[in-house]
Amino acid sequence: MACVKDADVAELISRKLEEIRSKLLVQAMGEMMEKGMELHQAHRAFGRAVFDTCAKKCKEDEAMFERIDAYKREMEQKRALLKEKKNELPETLAEVEEKGFLKETLMQKIERLQAEQAKSRAAILSQNQANKDRLKSLNKVKQVFQDQLKLEIRKIYGEKLQFIFRNINHADPECAFILRIHEKGSYQIESCEPPLECMSRLEKRLQETNNFSAFLANVRKEFKALIQK
Repeated sequence: MACVKDADVAELISRKLEEIRSKLLVQAMGEMMEKGMELHQAHRAFGRAVFDTCAKKCKEDEAMFERIDAYKREMEQKRALLKEKKNELPETLAEVEEKGFLKETLMQKIERLQAEQAKSRAAILSQNQANKDRLKSLNKVKQVFQDQLKLEIRKIYGEKLQFIFRNINHADPECAFILRIHEKGSYQIESCEPPLECMSRLEKRLQETNNFSAFLANVRKEFKALIQK
């Protein structure tokens, strides 16, 4: 009877020990699995962090390499431009010298033109004054000849003056003898009706003396002599 009890106790102890061992084993396995899961999660998180860091570093390196390439290209462009400018420098200096020469030549031409313009202005003023004096003389002559010798003076197209002499032919006092001259500039005979053979001589004499009243008196005299022939 005692042997049976001892065997039952031993079996009970053995079963209890097996249960304890199983529980401890299950607990240990659970802890190991939990620990392994934690390690796995930590490893994944570490791997992701390392990957993100590497990816970021890779992008930064790519951006840096792109900047380096851009800097190299810029330096090449500047080097090429500098070389081009260096090659163009002699030509540019030649152009500057040429422009300086052209400027000096132009200034000389301008000074020469200004001097010529001043001379022309003085000549024009002198001519205008001469024209005024001649007009004044013509007006005096006109008045004398109109009052005493029946001379009519008209201004006609083309800046010309027409002198109509009457009271020359006693048989026909209203018979007109016509002389046309240019109004401006030096005295120049345009036409004479009827023509006088000595007109060129009278015109030359007028140019020499500038005595217009004497010229008109001589023309009238020649017209009168022409009638008497």
